[in-house]
Amino acid sequence: MQSRFILIQPSHAGNVGATARAMKVMGFDDLVLVNPRWPNVLRRLETIQRASGALDVLNNARIVGTLDEALDGMDHLCATAMTPRDFGPPTTTPRPHFEALLKRELPAQVEYAPEVDLALNLTPKRPEGIAFLFGCERFGMANEDVYRCHVALSIPTNPNFGSLNLAAAVQLIAYEWRMALGGYAVEAATQVPVQADARQVGGMLAHWELALTALGFLDPAAPKKLMPRLNQLFNRAQPLQEEIHILRGIAKAITQAADKAKTDTKE
Repeated sequence: MQSRFILIQPSHAGNVGATARAMKVMGFDDLVLVNPRWPNVLRRLETIQRASGALDVLNNARIVGTLDEALDGMDHLCATAMTPRDFGPPTTTPRPHFEALLKRELPAQVEYAPEVDLALNLTPKRPEGIAFLFGCERFGMANEDVYRCHVALSIPTNPNFGSLNLAAAVQLIAYEWRMALGGYAVEAATQVPVQADARQVGGMLAHWELALTALGFLDPAAPKKLMPRLNQLFNRAQPLQEEIHILRGIAKAITQAADKAKTDTKE
């Protein structure tokens, strides 16, 4: 499914660049600007700086003079309008709408096309192209543009402060749409930890037995159940290999300190 992000009359070059960045991190690259304030907005320094490396999105972006041109090939239109309107498409949050859209559960795209005979009971189809429309920074979307859309997506924000930066709104919509499409797998930032095996735990305990003996905490003649209890403790703890290295380092330090103390005493 083709996914297009349309900025209608954007007035701040930085928002265009930040929009390109927001799209790229979510894996989208179809950006269209309708009659922007700056004819050269895609090449302005602020745009490029705010894109933070998403230059391919800027290079592929198109500038058109009318919304009709921007909507070419799109068959499901999503307005982003925070202000409720007395007339127009239904308003909903992105997540349930995207879920219903992909499951073909929407009552259809024919609801807003009076020329279609609803008695035909057409089965909703998955759209070939979905467009997300964003209005200018100062006034948002014009009513006539909202009326053309199948849905008005409203991002659930603080009821007392719902003002969203344009690029921030694009980021949220792009994220929700990517998640609806399946999202991306999260790669671990660190290596997968490896649990120590029984041999490694046993070697560490033998090292600790020597250290505790050198420290005078363990009497080899009467060890009682100290070492078996420590063995059970570490079996429950399931230490990692790195943690075993730390514990052996501590045991080594204890032994060295005990040996030095004995040497100092003799002197």
